[in-house]
Amino acid sequence: MWRSLASNVLTLLIIGLFLVGGLVLWGQESYRAEGPLEAPICLRVERGSNMTRVSKSLVDQGAVSSEKLFRIGADYAGKSADLKAGSFLVPEGASMEEIVEQITRGGASTCGTEVVYRIGVTRITAQVTTYDPAEGGFVVAAEFDPTEGTALPQEYSAAREESDTRYRMVVAEGTTSWQVVEGLKAMDMLDGTIAEVPDEGMLAPDSYEVVNGGARQALLDEMEAVQLLRVGAAWEGRSADVPVDSPEELLILASIIEKETGVPEERGQVASVFANRLERGMRLQTDPTVIYGITQGEGVLGRGLRQSELRRATPWNTYVIIGLPPTPIANPGMASLEAAASPQATDYLFFVADGSGGHAFATTLDEHNANVAKWRQIEAERAGN
Repeated sequence: MWRSLASNVLTLLIIGLFLVGGLVLWGQESYRAEGPLEAPICLRVERGSNMTRVSKSLVDQGAVSSEKLFRIGADYAGKSADLKAGSFLVPEGASMEEIVEQITRGGASTCGTEVVYRIGVTRITAQVTTYDPAEGGFVVAAEFDPTEGTALPQEYSAAREESDTRYRMVVAEGTTSWQVVEGLKAMDMLDGTIAEVPDEGMLAPDSYEVVNGGARQALLDEMEAVQLLRVGAAWEGRSADVPVDSPEELLILASIIEKETGVPEERGQVASVFANRLERGMRLQTDPTVIYGITQGEGVLGRGLRQSELRRATPWNTYVIIGLPPTPIANPGMASLEAAASPQATDYLFFVADGSGGHAFATTLDEHNANVAKWRQIEAERAGN
């Protein structure tokens, strides 16, 4: 009898072990299997939250089928204590394992709200963007000029209250150092004053992540460090016959190329015109340098140049001086630095607008005058309309 009872107990234990093992295998498969989410969602994890709240939110949004299995899986993987605050894009069909990995590995949020300050050549704008899972990207919720001093959009005020809002600054090629400083002053999530406007040309145009509460001067220092590296790289890779004698002159030439280039593909040709003129001892005769002599980079001229201004002697007026001006006239991007360091091989000495946003290039004055006549006709037709 006792032998039979022991045998039955052993049988039950074996069956129990098989059932538990099967349950574990089912749980592992379910944890790693494709999830029920039919469309991407943006999951927001608040500071101080925990896996219990997150699992409930995921079930409510149809991303996981079981709160308990989600928490057990996170515990078993040793990741429950690694939960990060932020906004995370959960793709369609994401498994529980994939979601746990995303919300515990850290790094930048992958959706939610982002405030982007764009410092351009003519204006400064701020955009509040939010990730729309249905659209599969960021959409603009509000746009405004932060320098106007008017009431801020409600969307911006709400974004400033969110702890996981991200901030970014985008600086366009061809902006001046003064314009960049003015943009930084308008960014109210930054702290600190700026001692002085950095040297012209020494701020690298690019997209920069901005830390809420960060120092304005630290961001300028980062931009200067990047530009130094870029100028150094362009100088090291320069052509043997480039008509400049130092990295400083290369930067000046690149800034002029930047301001004269409306079509990116023309940078090499524009660079060749200036290189050819420098080699021949010809005046560069470029309007942006004259404008810089008037504005000193502080704001936009906002009108055409007068004949008296083209004749007026300033250190930057390349209709008067021979060679390069004493300083850059803007902050050039890497493409313009590379064009200045390795101009395209042409015989071009002239260019003028062609009405399409680009330029008509010429090797002789007669060709150039014919191109100018065409441009004047286009201007007259546009004025008539």
